[in-house]
Parts: sequence; structure tokens; C-alpha cells
Amino acid sequence: MADNFKLRIDGDDEQVLSAISSIREQSEQTKQVAAEFHNKVEDVKKKVVATGDLVKRSVDDQINDVLMKLESVTSESDKQAETVQEAYKQAVKSMKNFHTRSRALLGKGRPSDITREADELHDRATELLSMSSDVTAVKYCPPHVTFTPADVTQVKCLSLIGELTTEDQQPGKT
Repeated sequence: MADNFKLRIDGDDEQVLSAISSIREQSEQTKQVAAEFHNKVEDVKKKVVATGDLVKRSVDDQINDVLMKLESVTSESDKQAETVQEAYKQAVKSMKNFHTRSRALLGKGRPSDITREADELHDRATELLSMSSDVTAVKYCPPHVTFTPADVTQVKCLSLIGELTTEDQQPGKT
């Protein structure tokens, strides 16, 4: 009976290791998307400042307002990325703990220990794999940020430097 449980634990452990790999891959993708987002934010900042330089001092307040909104969007997006990364870390930690526990049981446990703990370990593996699906379904999607400079020749307009717009992106969109 312990041999049967050993096979099941081995199978569960293989699935958990595969899930760890998948989560790590998504974690790396999230880091890359976040870095690309920050590069885009830097490009937007450069446009804002370049356009602002063409306008009289009276638009300094508008420049600051736009940059503050951009920083707010960036800060909020960073918090979201951090939340996703934390969920990934927690999932990996839980799965590694499972892996360590199952390996220790299989390596040093007596048949009676294996028999006694097999169902609990199987339930935990099932729970971890379900959690893995939930965790990997959560993606970091920074908002789409663009800056549209105003026509600086239209000095009579209230928004002299342009407007910052953001769009939340759905997972899978670029």
C-alpha cells in the first residue's frame, strides 16, 4: 500500500515541480512587461518635458499636474505588479515546502509514516495545483500610457501642453 502511495506522491510532486516552473516563467514575463512599461513611462516623461519647454512659464502647473498623474499611474501599476509578484512568490514557496516535505517523507519515512501522511499530502498537492492555476491566471497588465501633446500655437486653450491618457490592458493584449 505504501508503494502505491509513493507512486501517487511522486506523481503529485512532479506536477508541483512543473507548476513551479510555470509560475517562475510567468514571474519573469511579468518582470519584463514591467520593465517595458517603465521604459514607455520614461518616453512619455520626455515628451511631456519637451513639449512643456516650448510653452511659457504659465503652463508649469499643467506640466506638474500631468507628471504627478503619470507618477500616480506608475505607482499604482507598480503596486499591482508587486502584488502579482508576491502571489507568485508565495505560491512557489508553498510548493517548495510541499516538495521538501514529500521528499523527506519518501526518503526517510517509514512505510507507516508514508501510509499515514499520503492522503494529507495528496490533498495538499491537489490544493497547491489548484492554487497554481488561480495564481497563474492573475497577470500583470500595466495601463497603456500615451501622451498627446497639445498644439502649442493654440495658446488660448486651457490645456496647453496636452493630456495624459491611460488605458487598462486586458491580459494577452499588448
